[in-house]
Amino acid sequence: MSITSGLATLALASVLVAGSPLTVVTNLDPSRYSGRWFEIARLPNRFQTKCAGDVTADYQPRQGGGFVVVNRCRGNDGKTIDAEGVARAVDGQPSSVLQVRFAPSFLSLLPFVWGDYQVIALDDGHTYSMVGTPDRKYLWILSRQPRMAPGQYDHLIELARSQGFPVERIEKTSHADQQTSLE
Repeated sequence: MSITSGLATLALASVLVAGSPLTVVTNLDPSRYSGRWFEIARLPNRFQTKCAGDVTADYQPRQGGGFVVVNRCRGNDGKTIDAEGVARAVDGQPSSVLQVRFAPSFLSLLPFVWGDYQVIALDDGHTYSMVGTPDRKYLWILSRQPRMAPGQYDHLIELARSQGFPVERIEKTSHADQQTSLE
């Protein structure tokens, strides 16, 4: 096989993986998923451009299922930025497949205000999580602590790569004046 045909095969394989459904976890326990998560890393996205670091997400159970979600970060100006939303279950899907909305509740009937939120990695202790979207545009690596062991992080990066995410674009999140969020 020539280098050119090998690269073409690799490119085609990447397109096929990226167009396929995500493999989600089946062990998400909503009561154990609740609480504070620290963002360890993410794919850059338009709604976190003003976040300089100290990114957290707090999940609390919601009556009728799903979660109330409060995302928080330290802004580029040093001030705290909050965004409150809700996450709802998707009918016929595991509890790890959710839709989230940060738009006002009166817009809930509009389908485009809901975004996909699929948990693709979660340890049995619910101490780390990786969340992505089927279009592979969004990815977050989360931990119950503001730091993560490098080996665990590397494992999650490889899992994200195997699911078709552009891991070369992932940015690490700083916490409390740390250079990186890895131990």
